[in-house]
Amino acid sequence: MAVAQLPDARVAELRRMHFTYDEVGQTAGQFPSGFAAFHRVRVLPDDVDFERAAARLMTWQLHSGAGLRVAASSATVEDDAVVLLGLGLSRVRLCAPCRVVYVVDDVDRRGFAYGTLPGHPESGEERFVVRQRSDNRVELAIDAFSRPHATLARLGGPATHWIQKRITRRYLHALDD
Repeated sequence: MAVAQLPDARVAELRRMHFTYDEVGQTAGQFPSGFAAFHRVRVLPDDVDFERAAARLMTWQLHSGAGLRVAASSATVEDDAVVLLGLGLSRVRLCAPCRVVYVVDDVDRRGFAYGTLPGHPESGEERFVVRQRSDNRVELAIDAFSRPHATLARLGGPATHWIQKRITRRYLHALDD
């Protein structure tokens, strides 16, 4: 799926919004209390090249490859970029707005974290980083902390948790080819 360009007015509106949590940037350190948190790492297949995996991650292809509709303020991930992630079918579509909190751009690590904005069913932050290991294998790490924000997410209970786990599994395999 291609990444759609968000209209300028929508970008400006999303950038004016405050995050739905106070612990902005904490995926870079210790997770805050009061949130469900997880850390997942997967070593990608031997033929996955670090530069290609990083390029795909930084052009939202991890998300589109996981089956989400992606509309973003820019074709590449950058500080303060905003993105609308869509899941579901036309009229029954969940829309999850996020803003990039920080970008990781090291020699052997690339990625980013984004935080939730009003309208997202969850409240929290998620980080995606690809890393070139010393054995030249590439791994993808996903770190997140969240709690239900919208009424539907709170009422969803186990179903909401199941959806989050399923999307995370899709993310972990989205850079394989």
